Amino acid sequence: MSGSNGNIAKDVTSSNSPAIDKQKTLLSADVGHFSLVRAMHLADLITLMNGACGVMSIFSSLRYALGDPKDFDNLWLALFFLPFGLFFDFFDGKVARWRKKSSLMGQELDSLADLISFGVAPAMVAFTLGFRSLADTVGLTFFVLCGLTRLARFNVTVSVLPKDATGKSQYFEGTPIPTSLGMDAIMAYWLSQRWVHDNLPFGVWFQGSAFEFHPAVILFMIHGCLMTSKTIRIPKP
Repeated sequence: MSGSNGNIAKDVTSSNSPAIDKQKTLLSADVGHFSLVRAMHLADLITLMNGACGVMSIFSSLRYALGDPKDFDNLWLALFFLPFGLFFDFFDGKVARWRKKSSLMGQELDSLADLISFGVAPAMVAFTLGFRSLADTVGLTFFVLCGLTRLARFNVTVSVLPKDATGKSQYFEGTPIPTSLGMDAIMAYWLSQRWVHDNLPFGVWFQGSAFEFHPAVILFMIHGCLMTSKTIRIPKP
């Protein structure tokens, strides 16, 4: 989840400073071609798998958009990759705690991977489903930018949020960005019912005009607002 590996980086910093100092040296002073790879921990590599799932989802959406609109195999594949991104997002934090190793890059990698898998990739799936008007894409862009802002806020505030006995933050401010999987589930249902393109739920408003949009895109905008909320607090599992 958002900051799972990054949260570890902050939680165990004090108990693992020699390892952090070593990684900092590798990142800043080692000029070898593969110094970046040597500086990575196992949890970082798992975080990259989260990002890979998001990228593969985006490519699958593009393949669908360039192919036969009646062949939904690539669109199903685009949706299929996203839950695996969530698996790797949870797993990287578990591995970091198990190995008791933090990573200077963990927080940044985690946020960037989450933005791809739970922000950009779902927006791309929505676009290929039929949210393609200018107003639709503005709504989807709003959703992605809310996710980006939420992740940036997490990186800034995670060190000052209340912690439990293990040093783990007690709650999330706003809905975590992986909750966008709920939108993925909704889109999967629409796809199963063939509610795509001209058959999207709630129809289309102002069709043929510069203001054409599908009201269903408002669901993405509402979800974006929930992610950036300051008053919504989700207890951490």
